[in-house]
Amino acid sequence: MRWSVLVLAALLALALSHGRLWSIPDQHNPWAPLALEEAPGWLTRHKLSRLEQEPGACRAFVAAAGFDAKAQSPRAGPEGCGFDDAVLLRRTAGTVLAPTLLSCRAAASLALWERHVLQPAAQRHFGVPVRRLEHFGSYACRRVYGREAGAWSRHARADALDLAGVVLADGRRVRVLAHWTAGGAEAAFLHELHAGACGFFDGVFGPDYNHAHADHLHLDRGPYRLCR
Repeated sequence: MRWSVLVLAALLALALSHGRLWSIPDQHNPWAPLALEEAPGWLTRHKLSRLEQEPGACRAFVAAAGFDAKAQSPRAGPEGCGFDDAVLLRRTAGTVLAPTLLSCRAAASLALWERHVLQPAAQRHFGVPVRRLEHFGSYACRRVYGREAGAWSRHARADALDLAGVVLADGRRVRVLAHWTAGGAEAAFLHELHAGACGFFDGVFGPDYNHAHADHLHLDRGPYRLCR
């Protein structure tokens, strides 16, 4: 990613040195803002990372995505807990969910995942959109797996959401615990949600990772990338 951006910068400098400016489509322009409707590409992660340094731009992106997300004051918890830029999320562009605290950067990833993965997959597999996200929460001041010692969970920074399942517009429920290994459209749908999330989140863990994730998909923004 870094080398790709450097190559574009070099090409831009070369064009300017010759007295002309090439027109670069926003999708391939590292300086263009992140756009919700833009098909995911090689610069998507770069633009998501840039939002982390621009809290105002991040909140504007989430609002423009149609989220009901109220900005929260920074919270300093004990030791590794707390957050600097989080929102109280009640609704995404097309779904409702139990209110939950989520970092703005994680909400931005959720917006892209909903637009380009969740809703298209629901239409392909079931012919109807998703209307509700069922989750086990986001912000929680705890260490990984709830241990008394060790690394802090991304939940402790409001960077993670545990997705238990969805409710479709026709009332059908698709749950990770019940359908991940059941076969059929439900299992294919859930596996597609998991794989697609890896393009927008940093840590994506599901039932195939370990027993602790048997009933949910863990979606987080963090310092390490791992899709399991």
